[in-house]
Amino acid sequence: MDQCNANNRDFRQTSAAEAGAVLRIDLSAVRENYRQLQSRLGSTRCAGVVKADSYGLGAVQVAKVLAKEGCDTFFVAHAGEGLTLRAALGQGPAIYILNGTPPGAEAETAAAGLTTVANSLEQLAAWREAARAAGRKLPVALQVDSGMSRLGMMPSEVETLAADASLLDGLDVVLVMSHLACADEPENPANAAQKQAFDQLRAKLPAAPASLANSSGIFLGPDYHYDLARPGAAIYGINPTPGHANPMREVIRLEAKVIQTRTLDKDIGIGYGHTFRTTGQLRAATISLGYADGWHRRAAAGAYFNGVRLPFIGRVSMDSIIIDISALPEGAVKAGDLVELIGSHQTVDDVAGHAGTIGYEVLTGLGHRFHRIYEGG
Repeated sequence: MDQCNANNRDFRQTSAAEAGAVLRIDLSAVRENYRQLQSRLGSTRCAGVVKADSYGLGAVQVAKVLAKEGCDTFFVAHAGEGLTLRAALGQGPAIYILNGTPPGAEAETAAAGLTTVANSLEQLAAWREAARAAGRKLPVALQVDSGMSRLGMMPSEVETLAADASLLDGLDVVLVMSHLACADEPENPANAAQKQAFDQLRAKLPAAPASLANSSGIFLGPDYHYDLARPGAAIYGINPTPGHANPMREVIRLEAKVIQTRTLDKDIGIGYGHTFRTTGQLRAATISLGYADGWHRRAAAGAYFNGVRLPFIGRVSMDSIIIDISALPEGAVKAGDLVELIGSHQTVDDVAGHAGTIGYEVLTGLGHRFHRIYEGG
């Protein structure tokens, strides 16, 4: 069990005694999720998307266990993330920068052996100049906009590129990719439309491995798999098939410490604005977790202790939440005890549903004040 924090974070690890909450990250579940995705993909290679510090769970720790599973291709969003990952993994794996290399960072990015994803002719020109300055060919991925209108070359840019081979001078096209907008809705006609557009656009470009499927895209079937899939959320236990049972293993467990308990009489206001008032005698506990830790202010999900649900009462505060512990025997919970917020009784997706958001936002919002424990690595 590794109780050190992600070494690519710039804040100190909070000790178990100091912390108000504990975040456990099960790296064996990460490995199993990756294995399951690779099995579903067959001969298609499975990359690992570790952007945003592996959705807040620690990119270095996650990437290292994925590498042990045979993952040799990683995607990050920013150049800085790629540089950190390169330092941790060495020169072996391919590391792609999804947002492209920002102006001024091309030389450092190229020197580190990172691969930019060119989303425009402008980014492509800057990377071409980086190759000229380096005096060697540089790998590049070309992203085309197949219908999401977020990142990627528009069809007119693809036509320009197809008509002028010199725009790729000094560059080696190692991947042509796009991104699905509606993959979590299998019946949405946008999926087939994007696949068709992707096929038409990549046919105009140099022959190279192709990539279209994200986590949910993998579950659309082999027609969407191409040569390389890019799962992120599914690796971290978020359900890639909304509306159906989650095929992935849960990865995290979040527990918060009880600060204090109290017994309240009838008609007592609780929390900011007194949005909750007792209707009879009630036993309450205040736990050390709040919106400063990434817990959404409107996520009235409740906590669990020994399998018993303990509802939130009153508003979520910056550093604390009040819960109703009346369902437990008197004295069952005391200061310092841990209650479960995310885990076997309440998943990341459950919490997201209570907050009216998605699991991605819940994970990436988890703060740095937790004591982080990595298990199964």
